[in-house]
Amino acid sequence: MTARPDPFAHHPELRDKVRDPHQSFFRTFQPSDLDERMKALGVPPHWRLSDEQREATRHTALEGHVGDDLWVFAYGSLMWDPGFVFEEIRLADVAGYARHFCLKDEIGGRGTREAPGLMAALDDGPGCTGLVFRIAGERLDEETQILWRREMLSGAYVPAFVDAVTAEGRLQAITFIANKQAKRIHADLSRDQQVQYIATGKGILGSSLEYIENLVSHLTALGIEDRDVSSLLADARRYAGSR
Repeated sequence: MTARPDPFAHHPELRDKVRDPHQSFFRTFQPSDLDERMKALGVPPHWRLSDEQREATRHTALEGHVGDDLWVFAYGSLMWDPGFVFEEIRLADVAGYARHFCLKDEIGGRGTREAPGLMAALDDGPGCTGLVFRIAGERLDEETQILWRREMLSGAYVPAFVDAVTAEGRLQAITFIANKQAKRIHADLSRDQQVQYIATGKGILGSSLEYIENLVSHLTALGIEDRDVSSLLADARRYAGSR
């Protein structure tokens, strides 16, 4: 039997920084797992996409790519906990986008209606450094179902192909960008609002401050610098410390 090529051949330094997909919570996660919890929190019905709606977006996005290898651009927690099996990983730069704290959480995850929380999405910007993962064509259907159950949970994102530049060459990768039509996306928040929501938002998943601390910690471990996110964290810490 031919040995499987090393997914970390280009970046062996990332080997211990990316979770084994088979050990990931997201490997077996189903959106319906959260229904009872959301009901108990008083979140209105239809808070998430139905299985049929979600699968429709997957089939539309991947039309013409069935059977082909697929690159996925990750800019948040997918970088260190992808959940899907991948054949190769590379550092990548994507122009025209940036991590933007515009995903407002009022449904109990990391914030409430009384004290909203805030998380990152990919939105318009000067550029974003992240990771790209290659999913093998023969695994495409199974692995993208896992990816979609996580990223297309509530419709806050839109799947889209972007140009990604790696040291090994340029490639097309699918990613999930902020859906400007979604109620949870607030791309026009002021800096002061971002800082306040991050510093004060809390929910069943923890606080928004913990979320951005975790993001910056992992970016640093992966050798990725995002000055805007680091600056936002510093401001949120100062706000939280002044209360």
